[in-house]
Amino acid sequence: MKVAVINFSGNVGKTTIARHLLLPRIPGAKLISVESINAGEAGTKSLRGRQFAVLQEYLQAVESTVVDVGASNVEELLALMNRYRGSHEDFDHYIVPAVAAIKQQKDTIATLVELARMGVPAQKLRLVFNMIDEATNVADAFRPLLAFLQEQPLACADTECRLGANEIYESLKISGQGVDEVLNDDTDYKAAIAKTGDANEKLALARRLAARRLAVGVAPELDACFGALRLGTDVAPLVRVA
Repeated sequence: MKVAVINFSGNVGKTTIARHLLLPRIPGAKLISVESINAGEAGTKSLRGRQFAVLQEYLQAVESTVVDVGASNVEELLALMNRYRGSHEDFDHYIVPAVAAIKQQKDTIATLVELARMGVPAQKLRLVFNMIDEATNVADAFRPLLAFLQEQPLACADTECRLGANEIYESLKISGQGVDEVLNDDTDYKAAIAKTGDANEKLALARRLAARRLAVGVAPELDACFGALRLGTDVAPLVRVA
């Protein structure tokens, strides 16, 4: 499965969705970062938008990958996809993260319109409603975006595809780990903290313990969101409000 995570807007959580939601749940997938700013984060292969020919070759050679398209590269990348006719078909799905801020909702709509104009069918376009507080009603917070999709069903939008804001994602940028890696760490941190007499080491161990606790809490949400995306099935264009 080959998936692109894309939005004209920055600060919508594309890397969080690529790294922590999609990558661990698509067997054999590698993460590709298309970004000219902050390129080369741990565990990713970095390409710039103008190297689209290289990306195309890579997509033909692999079975599964997740491509995280940085906001500074989206326009250039889409222009190159227009030049290489039919290249949009190399991706099985396009995941478009959305946040509630009005400007970002407008950018999300613009992203969907451009992808549809290129020929990406609605069945391949999925929204993830991101950075939502537990008490937030998705239908209310994303009223402009959902109203647009009711009139022009360019994408599949299920309000169960939602993720909350969580400090673990920011903290894992430093270590380069994924939520899945933190969950699979079976170190007894409380015993390690009690054993060491070094204050700095105690603090480092305590941070790792806190990260694992956050990971345990966020994992069910990630699983539920991925399930609601239904990437393994072709679905009719829908706007489903839970």
